[in-house]
Amino acid sequence: MPTDANLAGNVFGGTILKMIDEVSGLVAVRHCNMNVVTASIEHMDFLWPVHIGDLLSMDARLTYVGRSSMEVKVEVTSEDLKTGEKHYAGESIVTLVALDGDGHPTEVPRLILETDEEKRLFAEGEERRRQRQQRVQKNKGDGGTR
Repeated sequence: MPTDANLAGNVFGGTILKMIDEVSGLVAVRHCNMNVVTASIEHMDFLWPVHIGDLLSMDARLTYVGRSSMEVKVEVTSEDLKTGEKHYAGESIVTLVALDGDGHPTEVPRLILETDEEKRLFAEGEERRRQRQQRVQKNKGDGGTR
């Protein structure tokens, strides 16, 4: 919509990020059937400009599940509805955490891995989780002075 874009008609990245956050949350809730919160956005790569009037499609799927956390990969495609031209507009990896009724992290169902690609994506997610934990520990160690 026009309110979601700059004067040149390019959709704000924040608008797309909001949509990615919503979609990844839906995927996570669908997996665990409980409340979730976004813990991190590992990255967001904007690969193609999105313009007012483009149709955005988001393909989102679980790639990793820990004890209470879930990683969702979201791929964004834009389509010019006048020409039918489609572009891979971006991708993001979002980590969400399931919460119990008291707002504490709670265990989620395991992820069933069937294909080699699913196993590869899971291993990559496991490595990202390890790196996130190291960053968190490092940041706690500096007493929040960053």
